[in-house]
Formats: sequence, C-alpha cells, structure tokens
Amino acid sequence: MKVDESAVQIDGDTLTIHLVDVPVVDAFSFPPPPQAVPGISPIQLIPAKVSFDITYKRTGNPRRVRRTSHDPLSPFNWAGTMWDSTNSGTFSLSYDDGSFSASGSFDSTNNFGEMGFEKNGVFLGDDGEDSQGSLEALPQGNASTQVSAKVAGGIPEQTARTVLLKGRVPIKVNF
Repeated sequence: MKVDESAVQIDGDTLTIHLVDVPVVDAFSFPPPPQAVPGISPIQLIPAKVSFDITYKRTGNPRRVRRTSHDPLSPFNWAGTMWDSTNSGTFSLSYDDGSFSASGSFDSTNNFGEMGFEKNGVFLGDDGEDSQGSLEALPQGNASTQVSAKVAGGIPEQTARTVLLKGRVPIKVNF
C-alpha cells in the first residue's frame, strides 16, 4: 500500500508511521490467482481495513555500505548509510463484513533491524557512491527527500529516473 506522507513523522533518530482504517484486501492464497478457474482456484478477496502505529528508533553509529555488484538484479547493487534500529507498535485489522478481526502489539526484541539512507539502480552513481552525496542524518519533520527506511514496501510512482526490474528495484519514498 502507498503510505501518505502525512502518516510518517521523522524526529531526530525516530521515525513513526500512523495509519487508521486503510482499505486493503485479504486473499486466501498469495498471490491471488489472476482469474478464477472453476473448481480449482476460486478467487476470494475479502475487503478489510487495517490500522497501525509503528515507531522505529535508530541506535549506535552509522555504517557505510558500498556497492559490491554491478548486476542490476543483484541484491548487493546498492550503497548507503545504515544504523541498527529497534521497532515497536500496535496493529488492528477487521473485515468489512465483520466476520474477522485481529489486533495486537509487536517489537523487535531479539530480532534484527536497520534503517537509513540507500540508493540503488539509476540513483546510484557509476562509481558505486550515492549520486547526490552521502546522507548522514535523518531530516526533521516531513522533508521531501529520497529517504529509504527499510520500513514499508509499495509501488513507487513512475518517474523518468525509475527503472522497474525484477529483484531489488529503485524505490523513491517521499517524506
């Protein structure tokens, strides 16, 4: 799902995302089949709404990540500045017809997490460095920058500098 920039706040070393009643669909198979095949794979997409609050906190010292591959499909074709991070939050989900709901909380205790700035694909210079220079600190407030916090996925808007490939692809996240 695309996360509206008003749902994301950055304050110092902390990034928070707050979403309320975002329309989604639940599917009984993933990915859902492209079409129903009678007697074999009926498509069942259940309209639902999801809400969550999540807080990411970067910790420790930044580490510089340098490109180790020039293969456009390689997961190692990126560079950036990353910090260890923790997260915690709450979530709730309910089907629109009221037949199912779930809620709970989570945190990153005993798990791995990191956040920071990264560039990949056409956003990465030929020398393997960030094409716009190194980014060392999170912006304050809702700045419009190309920030990547390994937080949420989505389909980026098409731009002249975006190339869609299989594997790790450039994602532009505007905060």
